[in-house]
Amino acid sequence: MVRDPFDPALSRRGFVRAASAFGALCGFGFLPAAASAAGARDPRFVVIILRGAMDGLSAVPPIGDPDYATLHGDLAFAASGDRAALPVDGAFGLHPSLAAFKRLYDAKQATVVHAVATGYRDRSHFDGQDVLESGNPGPGRTESGWLNRTLAALPGGGKGSLRGVAVGATAPLVIRGPAPALGWAPPGGLAPAGADLTQRVLDLYAHSDALLGERLHAAVAAEKVASEQRDAEGPMKKPGGGPVEPMRLAAAGAGRLLAAPDGPRIAALAFDGFDTHQNEGAAQGLLAQRLQGLDAAFDALHASLGDAWKDTVVVAVTEFGRTVRVNGTHGTDHGTATAALIAGGALAGGRVVADWPSLRPERLYEGRDLYPTTDLRGVLKGLLADSFGLSPKTLAETIFPESAAAAPMKGLIA
Repeated sequence: MVRDPFDPALSRRGFVRAASAFGALCGFGFLPAAASAAGARDPRFVVIILRGAMDGLSAVPPIGDPDYATLHGDLAFAASGDRAALPVDGAFGLHPSLAAFKRLYDAKQATVVHAVATGYRDRSHFDGQDVLESGNPGPGRTESGWLNRTLAALPGGGKGSLRGVAVGATAPLVIRGPAPALGWAPPGGLAPAGADLTQRVLDLYAHSDALLGERLHAAVAAEKVASEQRDAEGPMKKPGGGPVEPMRLAAAGAGRLLAAPDGPRIAALAFDGFDTHQNEGAAQGLLAQRLQGLDAAFDALHASLGDAWKDTVVVAVTEFGRTVRVNGTHGTDHGTATAALIAGGALAGGRVVADWPSLRPERLYEGRDLYPTTDLRGVLKGLLADSFGLSPKTLAETIFPESAAAAPMKGLIA
């Protein structure tokens, strides 16, 4: 049955990036871990923004839907044969590039939520990403993202605390706002700064600007934590021309920061390149490359978090999906519903959650897209509620304003 759509070693670069994040993100430092809603847990929460609108019908192909192969054409996967998806169940598979995610799925540490979307419907990347990351019911000027408001809502949250980290040269909107968060970017490209230079800069600001000096000291500590395992593994490889190694490095650094006993507990990353209008490809092609990078990020977080993985939730989300039918340039255009990929040791995983609308032509949204049957805000609310004990009122009014109709999804976390 189809439901109606819901309503709307320290490198110079590492040092400079960490220091410059002060202005954008309001603060640095580490605090003791937050108390978990589950009592004994010390939760970690990672959000990965997939920019460009990921094709959920290729990432998690509905191989059991009788209309899928015809409509998705040469981009479609099957249960067997040359374009076999990784087996999940009789109804769905996984893209062959998601091998690490599949291992986590088999270990009941990964879940897919399909036919999911925000309340946004107009298919503009700019506005769609704004809605996805701000958590607001529609696009427009916003001062904060929903993950930053989550930070502020945690016990002890606010300007005097720090439990978040933005990974990358620019903080994603989802974690921007008044609640302080650390900024860290993977080093590379410049020769390492000597310890003497680092110490002299720290001493300078310790005497001339005590607050900034304190923040810089925390940034140096963060860079050390993020890179120490990398250094132990040997010389760092420079990222190649493709997306896989940069995505892996970013996730590995985030995992090491989150694994530190006195480190942050919430992280945000953003990966570009999912706008596959041309040459999307099936098992090979542009989407496959991006999904390989995402898979490497899941794998790196699993490895770098170590024992903390058991208390971790990682959710990868995108602004909207893509058209069911293939366009004339062997790609797909902007669509509506898609899939959210969730991993972590805290999950009750090993399943695809879907109120599947079917791909019968008369059941497509506006005759072209996968019909949205699950509100992404409800998925995120459920994960946040069970991870941190946030109340329905806080989730519906503060973190995701005007979202009372999107009830928190239950049972995602063990």
